[in-house]
Amino acid sequence: MDITVVGRNAEISSRLRDYVEEKATKVEQFDPRVQRVEVEITHERNPRQADTAERAEITVISKGPVIRAEASSSDRFAAFDIAMGKLTERLRRARDRKKNHRRHIIEIPEPTPQVAAEEPQVLPTDDLPIEDSPAAPTEPGVAVESQLGDSPVVVRQKLHEAVPMTVDEALYQMELVGHPFYLFIEKSTMQPCAVYHRHGWTYGVIRLNARVNTGD
Repeated sequence: MDITVVGRNAEISSRLRDYVEEKATKVEQFDPRVQRVEVEITHERNPRQADTAERAEITVISKGPVIRAEASSSDRFAAFDIAMGKLTERLRRARDRKKNHRRHIIEIPEPTPQVAAEEPQVLPTDDLPIEDSPAAPTEPGVAVESQLGDSPVVVRQKLHEAVPMTVDEALYQMELVGHPFYLFIEKSTMQPCAVYHRHGWTYGVIRLNARVNTGD
């Protein structure tokens, strides 16, 4: 198992690296098939965010689904420990799911006119200058950051491999990576979709009126 520790606006000391590597080796207890653990430590330079200036992001690459967790704190060791706690819980869930050999179907409520107003809105970009549209990344798994023109807005992009899956599988993947939404290609319709967490135990699904051509 490979363990990589990188810093963004942060210098990784040998003490922190040793601490992270020692804790990260415990991942194999939950998933013997793990191939790589990626740890990214980010320092926020804004003094107004001193309480959450240190952010730790942990990603586990395995033969199974990608599992991810992140946390912020005023101390980078504490941020890593909190993220590791979240990651451990998600690894345990993934292991238990394999042991049970059964699927948990989550009902997706039908959208109503009231719910439609709560769905995320995408602003039209037709009026934006072409040069302000950041170039799409070409290498899967590698994050690319770019600035929009002369504005302070920085866009971070990452390319992911897309495997067609069911809505239930997408909800499971969303839970493992700890995101409030998850983009995927729906298996039966081959439509680009996004599942997202609404409130409580309810979720939403957004579908694009298009079909993905797999080239088969």
